[in-house]
Amino acid sequence: MPALTFEWPPRSSRNPPGEDARRSIVHALALGLVWTAVAAGAIVFTEPAPVDLLTVIMIVLLPVIGLVAIKPGLIVFLSIWLAAAASAFVASAFSTDVARSTIHSGISVYLYVGAFVFAAFVARRPVLHTRLVLHAYQWAAVIAATAGIIGYFGIVPGASDLFTKFSRASGTFKDPNVYGPFLVPALVYVLHQVLTRPLLRIAVPAAMLMLLGLGILLSFSRGAWINLAVAVAIYGYFSFVCARTNRHRLKMLVLSLIGACVIGAALFAATQIDEIGRLLQDRAQLSQSYDEGPEGRFGGHEKAKKLIIENPLGLGAGSFTSAYHHEDVHNVYLSMFLNAGWLGGLIFALMCGLTTLYGLRHVFKRTASQALFLVAYAAFVGNVVEGFVVDIDHWRHFYLLMALVWGLMLGDRRIATLRTREPRRPAKILPAVLVMR
Repeated sequence: MPALTFEWPPRSSRNPPGEDARRSIVHALALGLVWTAVAAGAIVFTEPAPVDLLTVIMIVLLPVIGLVAIKPGLIVFLSIWLAAAASAFVASAFSTDVARSTIHSGISVYLYVGAFVFAAFVARRPVLHTRLVLHAYQWAAVIAATAGIIGYFGIVPGASDLFTKFSRASGTFKDPNVYGPFLVPALVYVLHQVLTRPLLRIAVPAAMLMLLGLGILLSFSRGAWINLAVAVAIYGYFSFVCARTNRHRLKMLVLSLIGACVIGAALFAATQIDEIGRLLQDRAQLSQSYDEGPEGRFGGHEKAKKLIIENPLGLGAGSFTSAYHHEDVHNVYLSMFLNAGWLGGLIFALMCGLTTLYGLRHVFKRTASQALFLVAYAAFVGNVVEGFVVDIDHWRHFYLLMALVWGLMLGDRRIATLRTREPRRPAKILPAVLVMR
């Protein structure tokens, strides 16, 4: 039985003359809006940012013109997140600053609804819409990385003050610890292009790969480095395992060895610059001086755990820093229990875990979007792991990646019909559309 899908406005069997042309123009403009909204995610000097206005317009517009496929699974997806939001609003009543906590919870609702609409948009046309989103994200990251590099090296007068924070590249973001992780999904996508395109067409993505890698390095964000390591490892492993031919596996191995040599040489060259070498040595340590002691990060974790046990309904966002500790928890899973109570914390952890587990099962399905799904899935899991060292509950790109994963899982289930009779070399028998691009 086919999955139930709702579209609005409904398609009529006969359209008046000229209606299809008008509809195609509207749809083309809407696709342009989506591209612009995703690309605008690179510029977050203040909040709300331009991306938020564009996303709100997109949330209203896409369902109206029929560019979404609202499947039952996505309705459940949204309902679960709204339950977490409701729990957060309840916790806000106990906050030391009710207004601040309520606003924080309202922003969460916006992010949850945005993720739902993005997922429904992807489910409507999985391959086409996912490529559009990833293409926009790729260029957004290139813009942000370029700004961060220009600012760090002071290439343009005044750029250092605008594009760096605390002697670290921040690009077009307020915080280096958000700027660095933002670049990771784009790096995984351009890595995918390098590994899957013909050798004569990898020059541009290879250059972007080095640019994004340098941008992440200069953020000096330990969380971003962990995120990158996890995402690249997952993408590399499953790309190798799911490759259709041994020839492609060999290509991946050769390019990986070349890439490792280039990275090693680049890191060696970077360490010869005194400031970079000093910061690398300092930031590469697992534990910093400010992590230790009762007032350090780990001490904050212990305080948070105790407060979670004592407050099943939560404390409301912002209460921990205003009344119990001098900084945020720096662990999103603990933060969500404080911000939204036991129910909201469990839902957040559950959604991260379920997305990871169901996504792992979907990785091996021979769908038309398999390669693109692996890019989104690897980047998403990188964020899930980074959540143990930073608060990611209001990161826009985290929910965008989750939306891509769910939209592809629910929107593209067309498994190869010859699956049960696949020979040892499936690349010769599967349709060309299923070949990883």
